[in-house]
Amino acid sequence: MKFTAHQIATVLEGTIEGNPEAEVFKLSKIEEGTEGALTFLSNPKYNHFIYNTLASVVIVNSNFSPDHPVSTTMIRVDDAYDAFSKILQHYNETKSNRNGIATPSYISNSAICGKDLYLGHFAVIEDNVEIGDNAQIHPHVHIAQNCKIGNNVRIFAGVRIYEDCIIGDNCVIHSGVIIGSDGFGFAPQKDGTFDKIPQIGNVIIEADVEIGAGTTIDRATMGSTIIRKGVKLDNQIQIAHNVEIGENTVIASQTGVAGSTKIGKNCMIGGQVGIVGHITIGNNVRIQAQAGVGKSLGDGEIVQGSPSFGYNDFSKSYVHFRNLPKIINDIDELKKQIIKKDDYNG
Repeated sequence: MKFTAHQIATVLEGTIEGNPEAEVFKLSKIEEGTEGALTFLSNPKYNHFIYNTLASVVIVNSNFSPDHPVSTTMIRVDDAYDAFSKILQHYNETKSNRNGIATPSYISNSAICGKDLYLGHFAVIEDNVEIGDNAQIHPHVHIAQNCKIGNNVRIFAGVRIYEDCIIGDNCVIHSGVIIGSDGFGFAPQKDGTFDKIPQIGNVIIEADVEIGAGTTIDRATMGSTIIRKGVKLDNQIQIAHNVEIGENTVIASQTGVAGSTKIGKNCMIGGQVGIVGHITIGNNVRIQAQAGVGKSLGDGEIVQGSPSFGYNDFSKSYVHFRNLPKIINDIDELKKQIIKKDDYNG
């Protein structure tokens, strides 16, 4: 698919310098640009690449002032980085958008599907499912009975959504995600065995949520596991039963959140973080990678370490930890000097 500089500038509300009919059909880094490529320049340290790039069109900041003549076509915008991100998003949506109902696939007679549904090969939609308009459901997706799927939702190949779960508008769910599997609930018995506690709740995912590949979100024991509006989850994350994650919180890969923990709004949680169950994480909290959080955190706290504690204290302590062998040697030397002094005085 080809686009002209004029078409791109229209989408970005930018100004063209050069050939408005210059065509592009691929994206690249500015230093790797070839004929037919669209790229961008926002960081001044890469300015020198624009004088030699072979890319056909370069998006630049409106205040960019070249030191030498530029042969490529430029599109000036307020923020080149942001503009290129929009182009990437538009390109990705255009590339992944499909239409029609593939064969074989299955839609229950009791399911209600909105306009312009795409259903991939071997996808299954069970009884009483409701799906909004413009949904993209890729091959091998399974949506169990009584689920509700919003408008403009994209569900990639191999996703499993168990019964009674709710997915809001504009969500993106990547391959291998499992939503609504049983929470980890087992009651210890006197003979040392464990009896399974039925998990009869569901999962509610509000609008504008993106869930990375291989992530699992367990259904509640009772009630709902809730992922609030605008949350972004990375790949391979475990969200346990009855967890609630507040609006616009982002969580990086391999993090695990144990049951019934509540996480506030606008939090940033690094990779491989472990969070115990039945605690509360406040709003605007920052948890550094590989932290182990074993107690509730108030609004705005920044923690690191396992078990985690204040970020500034951790940084200071880590300096001492790295110097621990020297500190021990210094202490041993002081001990020797004290002993010698005592012997001398004695």
